[in-house]
Amino acid sequence: MLISQMFKRKPCVFSIECFPPKQSVNFANMQNTLRTMKDLHPDYISVTYGAGGSAGGVSTVEVTKFLKNDLGIEPLAHILCMGSDRQKAAALLNELDEAGVRNVLTLRGDRTPTRPESPDFRHASDLAAFVWQTKPEFDIHAACYPEGHPEAATLAQDVENLRYKQQAGASHLLTQLFFDNGKFYRFLNLARRAGITLPVSAGVMPIVRRTQIERTVALSSASLPSAFTRMISRWQDDPESLRKAGIEYAVNQLRDLIEGGADGVHLYAMNDAGVAAAVYDGIRDLLGD
Repeated sequence: MLISQMFKRKPCVFSIECFPPKQSVNFANMQNTLRTMKDLHPDYISVTYGAGGSAGGVSTVEVTKFLKNDLGIEPLAHILCMGSDRQKAAALLNELDEAGVRNVLTLRGDRTPTRPESPDFRHASDLAAFVWQTKPEFDIHAACYPEGHPEAATLAQDVENLRYKQQAGASHLLTQLFFDNGKFYRFLNLARRAGITLPVSAGVMPIVRRTQIERTVALSSASLPSAFTRMISRWQDDPESLRKAGIEYAVNQLRDLIEGGADGVHLYAMNDAGVAAAVYDGIRDLLGD
């Protein structure tokens, strides 16, 4: 099923994100994790970009194929501008098509030493337009940033740039993680006033380990509300309490978003089926069938 159709059938679409393991020997463990996540009844599972092959890891295509053909879960494959060009992008789209995967999230991707700038796709909207032209049967999805992209001069400018993604064929927007729902509601209001009509899924990550504070929170550029910083200050040296508090914070955040009318909620679960299950238990009564 095309994911865009899900938003026409449900008041709030529930999805989970996973990432391919960096070592192929860990794929069996990931498959077990995904089998557990299937019991949470996600409408779809998104899979971050992994090249696989000579890199020694598992590719996005392999994971999406397992989700689609073995578990019967609709996958959303991440594809990047960085390190790609028209020829590579076409080959990847063909691989996904052969696997029966037709939902793609078009992203620019982070700049790294191993991912050079694309000669063909400067922006994610360029990649989206390419998918639309070469695989019109595909469902195109795009990212958005409730607090503005780090490289945008202002939030208003970043919201205006979403027009390009909408015009390039995107059918749905998925947000970067955030911890302050007020920022999301402000962003959504600005987007609607700017003529962005696409459904928007709100992305939430439970912070359950100290390493996430040091890595994820610092790199996300998301602002930290006082309730969140108090939680971290109180429990950062108590692993079990931090896990419980982080799950509770995410549940409260998601419940507010669902009750506030979010088109979808997206759980950045970091391949942790236990955390995903605990969060799902806290919101399942609001999700319906």
